[in-house]
Order: sequence, then C-alpha cells, then structure tokens
Amino acid sequence: MPKHGYDQMDGAAVGGGEYQAGPDTGGNDSPMSFEEIERPPLRHVDKYVRAECPCIKTTRYTISLMTCLGFIISFGMRCNMGMAKLQFENGSVKYNWTVAMESAVDSSFFWGYLVTQVPGGFLASMFPANRIFGTAIAMSAFLNLLVPGAMMLHPTVVILVRVLQGLVEGVTYPACHGIWRFWAPPLERSRLATMAFSGSYAGVVIGMPMSGILTGSISWHAPFYFYGVMGLIWYCFWLWLSFEKPRQHPTISVKELKYIEKSLGDSVSLPMPTIATTPWRHFLTSMPVYAIIVANFCRSWNFYLLVLYQSAYLKHSFDFRIEETGILGALPHLLMTIIVPFGGMLADHIRKTGLLSTTNVRKLFNCGGFGLEGLFFLVVAHATSPMGAVTALTLGVAFSGFAISGYNVNHLDIAPRYASILMGMSNGIGTIAGLICPIAIDHLTRGQPKSCWSTVFTIAATVHLVGITFYAIFASGELQPWAEPTLDEQRAWDPVGTGYEKETAFTETNGGDDGMGGTAAAPFANPAAQINSTKTVSYGAMQHVAGNPFANPTATISEEPVQPEARDTYLHGNPTERTY
Repeated sequence: MPKHGYDQMDGAAVGGGEYQAGPDTGGNDSPMSFEEIERPPLRHVDKYVRAECPCIKTTRYTISLMTCLGFIISFGMRCNMGMAKLQFENGSVKYNWTVAMESAVDSSFFWGYLVTQVPGGFLASMFPANRIFGTAIAMSAFLNLLVPGAMMLHPTVVILVRVLQGLVEGVTYPACHGIWRFWAPPLERSRLATMAFSGSYAGVVIGMPMSGILTGSISWHAPFYFYGVMGLIWYCFWLWLSFEKPRQHPTISVKELKYIEKSLGDSVSLPMPTIATTPWRHFLTSMPVYAIIVANFCRSWNFYLLVLYQSAYLKHSFDFRIEETGILGALPHLLMTIIVPFGGMLADHIRKTGLLSTTNVRKLFNCGGFGLEGLFFLVVAHATSPMGAVTALTLGVAFSGFAISGYNVNHLDIAPRYASILMGMSNGIGTIAGLICPIAIDHLTRGQPKSCWSTVFTIAATVHLVGITFYAIFASGELQPWAEPTLDEQRAWDPVGTGYEKETAFTETNGGDDGMGGTAAAPFANPAAQINSTKTVSYGAMQHVAGNPFANPTATISEEPVQPEARDTYLHGNPTERTY
C-alpha cells in the first residue's frame, strides 16, 4: 500500500493531509465518482436521533469508543471481589474460607474464561462480532448482580457464578478483533485497537477506587450492583450504535464508507474461516504465533497480579486503608490508559512514514514496554518506603502500555483473516496465567504477608525478561504465507471465476495454442502489452444490432457534416463576392 493513498480518502487528515479529489464529480477516487450505494433503511430511532456520538466525527471511532466503554465495565467488575475480600478481613463480615477455597474463588473466573477463548474466535466468524461482544458484556453484568446473593449461600455457588462470568467474557477479545476485521483500515489498526483495549486498563483505573469507595461507604454489595446495572445500560446504547460492517450502518457517510472499504480491499469478501479451513498445522508451527502467545502470557501474569493483589500489597506492606489502596492502586492504570492509545497513534505514525518496518515497530514497542515494567518491578521488590513503591509501580505499569501496540495488535498483521481465532488462542493461553497466578501468590503470601512481596515482584520481573527475549527473536509484522486465501477460496469470490474480467488482469499472447486455432493468453505475463492494447467494449444489446457502428470501437466511422454547407452570398464568401 502506498504511504499516502487510502489513508487520506476520508478527508480527515488521517495521514497529515487532506484528500484532494478535484471537483465534486471529478477524480476517479472521489466519493462522488462511486456507483450508487444501496443504504440500509433507517430504524425508527434513527429518524429522530442519528446513530453516532455528537463529539466524534467518524463512525469507526464511535465503535472504538463504545468498545472501550464495554471493556471498562468488564474489567471494573473484576475489581469487585478484591475489595470485598479486604472488607472480610476487617472483621465486619466473616467468611471462614480456607486457603484452597479462597484460591478457587479467585481463579474460578479464569476457568470459564479459558474455555471460550478459541470458540469465541469462531463465534465471531460465524455470527456478527458486534453482537457477540455486546451480549457477552450484558450477560456478565447480569451475573454480577447475582454474586452478593451467591456469597450468602455457599462458596460453591460463588464459584459457579464466577465460572459462568468467565465463560461469557471469554469471547470479548476475539470478538473485538472480529469487529476490527471490517472496521479498521490497515494504517489505523494500532490506534483503533489500542483505543478499544485501553478500556481494559481504564476499567481498573475506575474500578479500584469506585469499588473501594462503594465498599467503604455503603457495603461490599454495592460494587456488584453498580457495575451490573451499568453493564445493562451500556448494552442498550451498544445495540443502537454498533453494526457488524460499515455498509450495514444506516447513517455512515459515503466518504467514510468508501474509505474503509477501499483500504480493506477484497479481503473482507473472502469467506470466513471454519474449523476445517483454518490452518491449524501452520498455527502450531509458526514462530510469530508463538511469540504473540508468550507475550500474552507474560503480560497476563503481571496484569492479573496487579488487579487481584495490588491493593493487598499496599495494605499489608504499608498499612494503607481500603479507600487509599483503591485510589493509589488505580494511579498506575490511569497513566497506562493514557499511554496505550498514544502508543497506538505513535506506532501507526512510524509505520506510515516508513521510519521502521511493521516488524521492527512491533518489537520496539513490545520489548520496550515489557523491559521498563520489569525494571521498575525490581525497584518495587526492594522498596522500603510507600512513596518509592507507589512511584515505581506507577511508572512500570504506565510504560507497559506501549507493549499493547506490539503483541496485542500483531494478530492483525500476520493473519488478518484469522485474527479473532489467533486472539482466542493467545488470550486463552494467557488466561492460564490468571489460573496459576492466584494460586501461587496465595501460597506465597499466606502467613508472611510483608516479607513475601519482594519474591512476588521479582518473579514478575523475571517473567517479563523471558517475554522480551522470545518476542525479540521470533516476532514478525508481515503477512504470513499461510494466511493467504487458498485457490478454492479465491475462486469463491474472484470475478474471473464467474466469467467477468477484472480490471487488473493482464494478458499477453505467448504463441501457444488455445485449442481454437488461436494463441493462448498468459495472465500477468506482460502488463505493458495489455495496458497499451485496445479492448473491445461491450455495450449490451447494441452489439446484436446489425450494422451498428458502435459494436466495434476500432472500426473507422466516416465523418459527415451535420448540415449542408452554406451557399448564399449574403454573409459567406470573400468581400468581393458578397451581395448586399
């Protein structure tokens, strides 16, 4: 793709300039020059309020913002249990759980979350990805309303509800990649995806202090009810504003629609992968795929460490109150929420200007983010003052936001057709970290809550060191050969297969026999010869009219005057020949 082309078609100065198309009807790529597009009918609500956010000028960024809000609610719900457990330790509420039972409750969410990762990728391929994503958040929010009642019944009931929450939320990340398959132009993948994924960290930013304030001021039930209601309200807006594809949006501008469709090209017309057509063997033998999986595992370990135990670390090591642990614990993720979308825009800018290849951009951002977080985690491991610990923790988590523009967008680079499936695989294996991390840390911190935290953060730094090394060696940002469509898939959508000639099909006479006494054409043999040749253009029924001179454009048509030449002498002839 040229450096300046499709990225400027929407006229929004995406690449730093305006798209110039000439007059309104001029320019081959101007929106006015495209054929009439059949628009979907307006829904009843669209007749009164357009399906768009008034503060956002493009529909694709509206989708990204709503996806971000969905992740904010999803990850905010994951902070509720940690704050409730701190309330139990204060003595006002007593739940005599054993270490094994507490670990089971902490990790039960990830049991279900792990199961639906890969199936979630196929669900996003078989059904509209936006509906899969929205329904998952809504169902998880409804189940969150049931957690307080389950806590009063039995820990087994809590585990069951949490497993169901994990099952429905396991499809969210694969479905998000399924959304961007149709909505994200190639040179905007990083910024749109990171804007959506930043909701994961903004959810922690809001969820920790919100859960702490609601727990401390009202009761431990309040955060569960608050996020459950907010999730159902968000789902109503999601049904109004989101659509599977740009062409299905009733109020999207023609300019933006054509920009998205032209930038994505024919790739979105290919049939969606099935279990039979998915190249599983290539997945299992591709080192770039393993690089993404290892990076996802390393990031998941440290992310769930912070979500589940950051408040406990601050409370046990420096005697912070519950409200203070919520606010201070949210500070690192606040900076990360800002850095994640900024890193996405920076990565797209570097790729667009050609300073670095896509592969080097992914490696630079991923290894740089992981390396800085691991370095600051070593500082946290040996911190003796609360100010030093909070500062190192904040900077480490903040710099890790650059890594999201590395491994978390890499699926769309190496295999855009299989991005949702690859996301399910990598996130599923990353979820194993969510299963192992609570069990390991609960046993490390049991009985010695202060001295053990140095070991916990040293292990976290070591995990990142492993991730940096593996990703730097094996990662790639190029489209993999096995991600290309097969010949059968190409025939399913290629117009050549149905008897039509594509404009980009070049032929050249190679002197071979075509079976009809002529010569065979060799496709793509000599593009210049085909460009310079004259094509016979069919104009429908005109070719069947006998003697029609327009049937063959190369035929010579004799020139004839429109009317007989003037012969009068009043105004014609030279002055001496005129009569007055």
